[in-house]
Amino acid sequence: MFSEMNIVWAIVLLAGGLLILWKSADLLVAGAVALAERLGVSPLLIGLTVVAMGTSAPEVAASIAAAIRGEGDIAIGNVYGSNIANLALVGGLASLIRPLTIGRRTLRREIPVMLIVALLLWPVLQNSALSRVDGLILVAVFAALILLAVYLARKEATSSSRVPSTSLGAGVRDASSDTRNTRYATRNTEKDVLFIVIGLLGLAVGADLTVRGAKFIGEQIGLSNAVVGQTIVAIGTSLPELATCVVAAIKGHHDISIGNLVGSNIFNTLLVTGVAATVRPFAVGARLIGSDYWLMIGVSVAFGLIALAGRHTIRRTGGTLLVCGYIGYLVYLFGYKPRL
Repeated sequence: MFSEMNIVWAIVLLAGGLLILWKSADLLVAGAVALAERLGVSPLLIGLTVVAMGTSAPEVAASIAAAIRGEGDIAIGNVYGSNIANLALVGGLASLIRPLTIGRRTLRREIPVMLIVALLLWPVLQNSALSRVDGLILVAVFAALILLAVYLARKEATSSSRVPSTSLGAGVRDASSDTRNTRYATRNTEKDVLFIVIGLLGLAVGADLTVRGAKFIGEQIGLSNAVVGQTIVAIGTSLPELATCVVAAIKGHHDISIGNLVGSNIFNTLLVTGVAATVRPFAVGARLIGSDYWLMIGVSVAFGLIALAGRHTIRRTGGTLLVCGYIGYLVYLFGYKPRL
């Protein structure tokens, strides 16, 4: 009876967590789009930075906790699993709802950067361990990329906002209402930020409830810790990205969706891995340096190629391929037999 009650509560947590995720994602997308318009920057930048870092917070917590416990394979496995889930599962499902349009600049700049960042892990992992020095290097690279992204966005916004005034009268008339407009804009900016904060907090709570319920069900089924870590934990920590991208896709905000996916993967690879190693260095198993690593790289390359094949759009056919690829990845994980 007690076990049945636990299963019931696990299902309740799953359902309640998913409901909170959906509503929180709606608030986050609304606030992010409005804030981007108000600041005069691309929604892509907001997706790459604020939204991506916020939705990736569960990955940080999960990997740091695993590193502290000395479970290095779970820490790095969570990064791999989340990155694959972001592109194949989240990107695939979002494009099935509505084809995702990817800007030419994003396809030429941000997506290649995401792939290069993933390849940076290869030399770091060759000694089968991540040291504090390795972690600090990864964090420094992440900070440099964020600063560069903000610099380029501000430069582009400045160049596009240079509009000549039409007349002296117009300038005087605008000046008379400038104070009122400034106060109005400030109030609305505060509202946008509040929506983003509430949305991010709600995503964290919803993901935590969902993961708790899913982990208990997985343990009752008899799944191993490794499989739980790379499936339930990885998918669970990607739920904020999933909810955000699905809501953004429904509303047609493609830049938020793509920025969130690409930014989250960069965030996971550099900051999540770097912070976990900085907190406590850990060893990495041979599997995570070999087949699992190259699977992550393969999915990243496939994501870009599918976008190119669709002429800068991931259509429903491409989305189906991505989701099928993720199902194949799960089959591989559940069927993997380590060499003794």
